[in-house]
Amino acid sequence: MMRAKSTSKALVIRINLFMVFLIGVYVVLLLQPSSFYTSCTTTNKVEGTVEPKRPSFLNGLQTQHPKIGLVNIDPAETAGWGGEAVAVNFERVSGGVTWKDLFPEWINEEEEYGREPACPEVPMPELGEYAGGMDVVVAEMPECGAARDVGRLQVHLVVGRVVVEKGRRRGDGRVRVAVKSQCRPMVEVFRWEDMAWREGEWWVYEVEVGRLEEKLRLPVGSCRLALPLVGQGFHKELDVTKVLAPRRPQREAYATVLHSSDSYVCGAITLAHSIRATGSRRDLLLLFDHSSIQEPKRRALSEAGWTLVPIQRIRNPRAEKYSYNEYNYSKLRLWQLLDYDKIIFVDADVLVLRNLDPLFSLPQLSATGNDGSIFNSGVMVIEPSNRTFTLLMECTRDVVSYNGGDQGFLNEVFVWWHRLPRRVNFLKNFWANTTEEVMEKERLFGAEPPELYTIHYLGLKPWLCYRDYDCNWNIANQRAYASDVAHERWWVLHDTMGPGLRRFCGLTERRRDRLEKDRRKAERLGFADGHWKIYVKDPRRVHVVDNNISVYMLLCVLRRWFYIYLFLYRRGRTTDKEPISL
Repeated sequence: MMRAKSTSKALVIRINLFMVFLIGVYVVLLLQPSSFYTSCTTTNKVEGTVEPKRPSFLNGLQTQHPKIGLVNIDPAETAGWGGEAVAVNFERVSGGVTWKDLFPEWINEEEEYGREPACPEVPMPELGEYAGGMDVVVAEMPECGAARDVGRLQVHLVVGRVVVEKGRRRGDGRVRVAVKSQCRPMVEVFRWEDMAWREGEWWVYEVEVGRLEEKLRLPVGSCRLALPLVGQGFHKELDVTKVLAPRRPQREAYATVLHSSDSYVCGAITLAHSIRATGSRRDLLLLFDHSSIQEPKRRALSEAGWTLVPIQRIRNPRAEKYSYNEYNYSKLRLWQLLDYDKIIFVDADVLVLRNLDPLFSLPQLSATGNDGSIFNSGVMVIEPSNRTFTLLMECTRDVVSYNGGDQGFLNEVFVWWHRLPRRVNFLKNFWANTTEEVMEKERLFGAEPPELYTIHYLGLKPWLCYRDYDCNWNIANQRAYASDVAHERWWVLHDTMGPGLRRFCGLTERRRDRLEKDRRKAERLGFADGHWKIYVKDPRRVHVVDNNISVYMLLCVLRRWFYIYLFLYRRGRTTDKEPISL
């Protein structure tokens, strides 16, 4: 009996010790920074590794006595590596410079009166004092913290500057770079495609110098435009002279995505027509889901100029079922267009007014500002890459989109981006709602020749309204998007398409009912603009979607012919009768 009690007590003690061990492991994991377990923006630390005296990334170089450029590393730490270690000196960026300073919400894009935006400086090293080329560039990144860390960005850019200006390029134009970091280095600077291997906390790249040079030629932040505007009035052009370099032959295309419904088919057809109207002859790629777009509409999209690329949709893991953003991560499929080096993505609710081909000179990721330090993903330059796509898919598990959509997600992955002029992606809105804002924007929407490169139609889209006026006027929380001038601009270009394509811009009965309900509600609320009073002459008011002949109109015509026939028949009967004798 005593033996049984002793055995039972020992078992309880072992179980308790095991539970204490599990709790201890849990507490350790809980107290670790997010960089310990996050798989996207950071990577798990490798336990039990010992840094070698001579890291293997020094092996395989063209010389046995390499010249090693050191950034943010004490040369004493490289004892035993062999070769010649050269420490690169640079002035640290001021602690008073924040990400908001580098990426402000608004800048003086037009440079009125010749004034350029006043932007903070991020010091770069003077490399003229360093003789000869460096076989490998080695750097240690600051401690991992917030994604938008100016100090961390500076070290990345300093490494890039050393690679471009002092790196000894191999025959394939690449330079080896080794970065020591507890979390993943910035993919915006060092392409994930150039990643070669890892050794503990060392990330080793074979950097394609030409591509890196494209990025470093641009401003450090978005306080200055990547492509400035030059000229006066509608003669303002994108100034590519500041980014020109020996261009490598590259394959380029425009692309858009239709992933959830066919409600944007009309917009995509008009978008293709508008791109071709500007004179661009680049390929047009439309990514679509088979279950969303039926065959007749696919044929129309092909006729409009799109090369159709079927895709499997990507679900937003944090979206509710059947919500508007359930499959908007399908846009990540753009990075799988591996037949092309550069893609200009354009949303299907954008109308292109001027040639956007100069944007192909820019690297990933180039876009216009939205608000705060984020970009708008409606028009952006990207560089397809399978490895980048894989990384983005990993990020979907960990990165939380600030707005629940693809734009918020991409802004959390590509925090360092290049600013395009807002005229490249001009949002149709009136946030300030001042007389000055309304007058200037309406002037730009209607300017002929066009001063804007695109109009991005926020709110209800033109093809979902009657052409008589912008139906955003009739909805209280949409009125900031209402512009009859921009609305008419879309319809003018729509009318230049052939009737075979225009017929895909019809209205469903359900949509017409919604428009009528919105109009009646606007009447009850007594909106002073009075758009609800306008008599709608748009023939689509009775047309069935995707058909030029309305069932209602057909019945009206048949009824009219019936009455005419009945009248003639009765008249004929009366004429044929003999006169009545009195």
